[in-house]
Amino acid sequence: MATELKSVICDIDGVLMHDNQLIPGADRFIKRLQEQGNPLVLLTNNPAQTAKDLANRLGNSGIHLPDSAFYTSAMATAHFLRHQSGNKAYVIGEGALTHELYQAGFTITDIDPDFVVVGETRSFNWDMIHRAANFVANGARFIATNPDTHGPSFSPACSALCAPIERITGKTPFYVGKPSSWIVRSALDHLGSHSGDTVIVGDNMNTDIKAGVQAGLESILVLSGVTGIEELDTHPFRPTHIFPCVAEIDVV
Repeated sequence: MATELKSVICDIDGVLMHDNQLIPGADRFIKRLQEQGNPLVLLTNNPAQTAKDLANRLGNSGIHLPDSAFYTSAMATAHFLRHQSGNKAYVIGEGALTHELYQAGFTITDIDPDFVVVGETRSFNWDMIHRAANFVANGARFIATNPDTHGPSFSPACSALCAPIERITGKTPFYVGKPSSWIVRSALDHLGSHSGDTVIVGDNMNTDIKAGVQAGLESILVLSGVTGIEELDTHPFRPTHIFPCVAEIDVV
């Protein structure tokens, strides 16, 4: 057992949950962190759920955490845009994303926006593509919550929704979510922690671990999700630690 009390940034899907099913031992891992007093935030690239939604989802599976323990790419996007000039956004996304932008003081509009912000939505349509491409082509800054192309069932995710706008305009968005180090820095601000005192736990080398490496965090890869042990040699970087699942972690 480590002697220093570390802050923990932990992914949700593939680490604690598979869909809405708890990964065995995940509740014990979170309970141990709570009992030890480790500062904890659950970080997800999913921009379509609020912190309250996520607290309810995990609570129904036996992991009980306050809303403040959750941090999403929608929250990080709002944090990022607060540091930029302009306060009007055309948004393609669900209510959780528009909520965070409203909270950050943005006007959601389709009249001369400063930003086109893309998250994830099932109501994506031709009119959205047309408007967004027109705005981006005419100078609106192109921002996306996360670079995920699809979900586990091949449901289109944020990057897939950005693709037609990108092809039409020739402009690529700034992706806020993992593997960008921005979302990790934003989560650290949310925690009030520093990179040298924090460990990130994830199941995906291309997002969680890469984000942690780029932000200078100690990293833990669990093999209960996306990345298998046989895939490690395809990456030029390595996690600090590898465990079969969060129940086996003994370094925090």
